[in-house]
Amino acid sequence: MNMTKKEILVLAATGKTGRRVTARLRAAGETVRAASRSSETRFDWTDPATWDAALTGATAVYLVAPEEPGPVHEFVERAVKAGVRRFVALSGRGMDKVREGFEGMAAAEQAVRDSGVEWTIIRPNNFAQNFDEDLWREPLRSGRLALPIGDTPEPFVDVGDVAEVAAALLTGDGHAGNVYELSGPRGLTFAEAVEIIARAARRPIRFEELTPQQYRAELIAEGWPEEAADTLNVMFAHMREGHLAEPADGVRRVLGREPAAFEDYAARAAATGAWT
Repeated sequence: MNMTKKEILVLAATGKTGRRVTARLRAAGETVRAASRSSETRFDWTDPATWDAALTGATAVYLVAPEEPGPVHEFVERAVKAGVRRFVALSGRGMDKVREGFEGMAAAEQAVRDSGVEWTIIRPNNFAQNFDEDLWREPLRSGRLALPIGDTPEPFVDVGDVAEVAAALLTGDGHAGNVYELSGPRGLTFAEAVEIIARAARRPIRFEELTPQQYRAELIAEGWPEEAADTLNVMFAHMREGHLAEPADGVRRVLGREPAAFEDYAARAAATGAWT
């Protein structure tokens, strides 16, 4: 699709991928509409009244699905009617193996496939930035990360790579109908990842293995809702099966280079004081 006048709608524009996709597109001179519940363009999956203003004039959408699948198909249908001709949907690695706990992503994949316009799906591994921007940051700062994962490796992907891939798919041609799996260059166990982080942060941090039951109990004791604790346990059960363990070639296929190394990510994050 050669769009002479492009306006790209980026959903979840304050999130880990969305804000980086927005920044990368704007740096390249693209016209971007950054949308979220707190962005310059308000967008709320639970409030369809916010959708039309976000979609007006948009020709492409970076689609980050909600956890609940309900509104996704209606949004995609409305987007196509409004003039959207390309979707890049953020999903997750292993979605072809298991969908329990990831119904929103599954709905997004199906909705764009059924849209009748160009679509591309990206399925990344766990983000490296989950260690400093999300749920593992505070445990690492406390000196202990405890998870029910065992020795299964995970080729953590740098969110910067995910954003660069997404921007390329939103603006370039030749990717319609493809599914790209995105990962880092090699698999690491969580214990190995924590060791790398500890060296980069120059402080002692240990990894501890928990049973799923112990992990759930710790999360609930910390104030997590039971549903969220169960969803995380589903994710780790999926990872323990090894569906995400082997490095993927999506970054290389789209960008023509190797993905960023976890060691480089850890050094950058440690330099900002992420774990001190």
